[in-house]
Amino acid sequence: MGVKIKIVVGLAALVAGAWGYSAFNAMRSHPTKLAPEIATIEELPETLPKEAVATFAGGCFWCTESDFEKLDGVFYAVSGYTGGTVPNPSYKQVSGEDTGHREAVEVHYDPKIVSYDGLLDYFWRHIDPTDPNGQFVDQGPSYRSGIFYRTKTERMKAEKSKALLTASGIFTKPIVTEIIPAGAFYEAEDYHQDYYKKNPLRYTYYRSASGRDAFLEKNFTAEAVAKYEALRNTNNMKGFYGPSFVKPTDAELKARLTEIQYTVTQKEGTEPPFNNEYDKEYRDGIYVDIVSGEPLFSSKDKFDSGTGWPSFVKPLAPEAVVEKTDYYLLYPRTEIRSKWADSHLGHRFNDGPLDRGGKRYCMNSAALRFIPKADLEKEGYGEFARLFQ
Repeated sequence: MGVKIKIVVGLAALVAGAWGYSAFNAMRSHPTKLAPEIATIEELPETLPKEAVATFAGGCFWCTESDFEKLDGVFYAVSGYTGGTVPNPSYKQVSGEDTGHREAVEVHYDPKIVSYDGLLDYFWRHIDPTDPNGQFVDQGPSYRSGIFYRTKTERMKAEKSKALLTASGIFTKPIVTEIIPAGAFYEAEDYHQDYYKKNPLRYTYYRSASGRDAFLEKNFTAEAVAKYEALRNTNNMKGFYGPSFVKPTDAELKARLTEIQYTVTQKEGTEPPFNNEYDKEYRDGIYVDIVSGEPLFSSKDKFDSGTGWPSFVKPLAPEAVVEKTDYYLLYPRTEIRSKWADSHLGHRFNDGPLDRGGKRYCMNSAALRFIPKADLEKEGYGEFARLFQ
């Protein structure tokens, strides 16, 4: 039944006798509706809802729930299961590691008091983001850490915060916490809810024995937290800042990208000409990497090459892309890849408009995401708005 249960059972024998776990495991969890694709929350007080919901997996949900309910601006947190394929699972099923679910919490919060960015910062400081197999004494798929996003904006914020944690240098090991689309969330059995309040002695013993607090104290020192906050607050983490762009894991990419997007960016594929999203797109705006969000091309540099693929005379900046030589067609071609996520984008040829430099950056629409000029500020690319003034 897992290390967590063994620890608590051991304490129970000392202070309270038998717990009756068989009866507890017979209780069923309660499903909630699928996580909604809610509208983007603007960072303006007058537009913020009274209550928002975010989902995090941080190992033992007793601890994650307890931690979040101590954060100013959080109304309450609900322990439950998410990320798997079995509907309405019980704790026994999830801890058996056959459902694909993880222990997680739904955090209900006031975005006027604490932002989603604030929740992310707080979450990182209460887990081990370098453990791919679980959290502390609790090991197994159901204890893996994860951030479950509901909107594109939440995903981008989560990825940027993950990159920020990497850039901070607090950890030498890779940050492996996954960023995953939110799905059905099933409330855990009643005895799991507010466990730290109902059973303070048992909870305190478990938490201490788990190694969580010792790890947090060792790694998130005042100096480390100050360094992280300084990096969060610096203007260098806004917009075009390399380390803020990160390549998700392969599992995350397969979950998020369409088949053609994955094939193009990860397998050096090529989409059909003329039958793609941006061949005839000429609105003002920029094109970013579909994987990482790093800015690549401007509509100011786009032209109709007649080839059926979106074509540009140059990237936004020379350092925005990487050129490599490939021989897939037996003769050498100049492949174009994104610098930070290393996504395959397309190829560069020397048959572009002579009056504009003679280059043709022939890109795959599937490797790009277009951000119209009206959305640049909102999406975090405000510095490029000047291109269209």
